[in-house]
Amino acid sequence: MFTGLVEARGTVRSVTAHGGGKVLWIAAPLEAFVLGESIACDGVCLTVEAFELGAFQVTAGEETLRRTTFADVAPGRVLHLERAMRVGDRLGGHIVQGHVDGVGRVRAVTPGPQWTRIDVDVPAELSRYLVEKGSVCIDGVSLTVNGIDRSGFHVGIVPHTLQMTNLGAFRTGHPVNLEVDILAKYVERLLGARGGGVDLPLLRAAGFTRE
Repeated sequence: MFTGLVEARGTVRSVTAHGGGKVLWIAAPLEAFVLGESIACDGVCLTVEAFELGAFQVTAGEETLRRTTFADVAPGRVLHLERAMRVGDRLGGHIVQGHVDGVGRVRAVTPGPQWTRIDVDVPAELSRYLVEKGSVCIDGVSLTVNGIDRSGFHVGIVPHTLQMTNLGAFRTGHPVNLEVDILAKYVERLLGARGGGVDLPLLRAAGFTRE
């Protein structure tokens, strides 16, 4: 479990095909790796399989490659890194599982005097989970949805976040890992179980859908 607050940035050192997946060595300014621990890499929860001073190894399996931007991962890519939260930690972002739901694409980047606006197009099957002022995770970064439209949503990035993450380098067409709020998915599932279908009027009233 993660919070969507980036702890560090790491660089992919090598990528090796393994079965239907890929083995990655990632150089990272982190210390005291633990074998078997979870680290979110651009929002993807991966398991530390080996490590050495200043680097760790993970494997991205077939499902991960299918659902995320790791299908095209290559040496030199800079990743957002976050170690799993501990009981008692402050939940500064929102509840993030590291289970990417799909890949979105940056539609537009609009710099401003106080923040930068980023518009993202999302797969149609994910759009129903977005709600204005709700939470979304982009490449492992917890962000607030400032507005939604028929194609996706937009967020506002403050200067500190631009400085501490890769979001400032985003350009039109850039693919991003998206994880929607797990609470929205549970609400949909529970409402659907009540009568064999989702109560759309109730979901609209709660803000989980849009016309």
